[in-house]
Amino acid sequence: MFAPMALNTLDLEGPSSQTRVVVAMSGGVDSSVTAALLAEEGYDVVGITLQLFDHGAATHRKGACCAGRDIHDARAVAARIGIPHYVLDYEQRFKEAVIDRFAESYVAGETPVPCVECNQAIKFRDLLATARELGAAVLATGHYVASRRLGDGRRALYRAREAERDQSYFLFATTRAQLDLLRFPLGDRTKAQTRELARRFGLTVADKQDSQDICFVPSGRYADVIERLRPGAAGPGEIVDLEGRVLGRHGGIIHFTVGQRRGLGVATGSPLYVVRLDAASRRVVVGPYEALRTSRIRLRELNWLGDRTIDEAVSSHREIYVKVRSTRAPQAAWLHSSADGFEVELIAGEDGVSPGQACVFYEAAEGQARVLGGGVIAGTVPFARATGAAEAALAAAR
Repeated sequence: MFAPMALNTLDLEGPSSQTRVVVAMSGGVDSSVTAALLAEEGYDVVGITLQLFDHGAATHRKGACCAGRDIHDARAVAARIGIPHYVLDYEQRFKEAVIDRFAESYVAGETPVPCVECNQAIKFRDLLATARELGAAVLATGHYVASRRLGDGRRALYRAREAERDQSYFLFATTRAQLDLLRFPLGDRTKAQTRELARRFGLTVADKQDSQDICFVPSGRYADVIERLRPGAAGPGEIVDLEGRVLGRHGGIIHFTVGQRRGLGVATGSPLYVVRLDAASRRVVVGPYEALRTSRIRLRELNWLGDRTIDEAVSSHREIYVKVRSTRAPQAAWLHSSADGFEVELIAGEDGVSPGQACVFYEAAEGQARVLGGGVIAGTVPFARATGAAEAALAAAR
């Protein structure tokens, strides 16, 4: 019998010198160090940078990703570490898959997360397909998330070692098939270690500022972009309280998001928050802070990455942990099936849950917990109503 071939550092069979890896190079320090590390380990590395958006005057704005300067930086890094580098024009694909969907979601009264769609539809679908066409075994990125090989050969996704840098929230939609072909070399490193490596490799981007803005909204003014893409979307409407009483007028629901307090333009003597956006009637519904409390979330576009099937996970009543915004800590929850799909019941409730955001599932609340998948928030059930329904169900069961 033949002994199984040893795996290289990317958990692939064969020597690194015979393993081609495409690295998605954004021009930032993270993807640059990813490429440099793999090249140092002897892999056949090819760098690819995607031209996603024509920034015009925004190309040199600090904090904006995917800009023209970034392409220049990626090319310089590739030359420094001695790997081939290509720039691919994905602007039309990006507009259709990310920008247009972003606009549609905002007009529908949601608060979308375009980075999720960009990762899933552009990087992990289109770019991954291109990498395979180039003969690459895997696609590597500079995301701070970990991918590990399971005992049966499949791969699982885990939170990054450095919690403050963890990007798993934006990668929940990654499929099992995609995970097998993706690698994230920085998931077990800190940002400080990454910058130190960049200095050791002599990369000019070692101290480059991280991107913070959505690349196609470099000004940070989402409403301006929506109005340009969807003329007339900023139609005026009413601001009403929870009972439907009109408190004032607004210039378009695209200027608001659930949980917002500032800029409402109404005064009642007590603080008011945006509780709900009704796109059909163009109404902004406001109320006191306690009205933001939610205990049940309806999901769409669900992606499950757990060991068993999602139906088995639901029937086992297993406790999971969920994040409803990228900046919030995971909260204990239960997953339920419903006539419309799946719902999450938040054991302690959560404030300001907005449709369009992601609800991401984890195996544990802390540490490098395994990512179990997630979905897009389609709607919520107010805390009091959901609690009442649960109590009624328990009473009926007695």
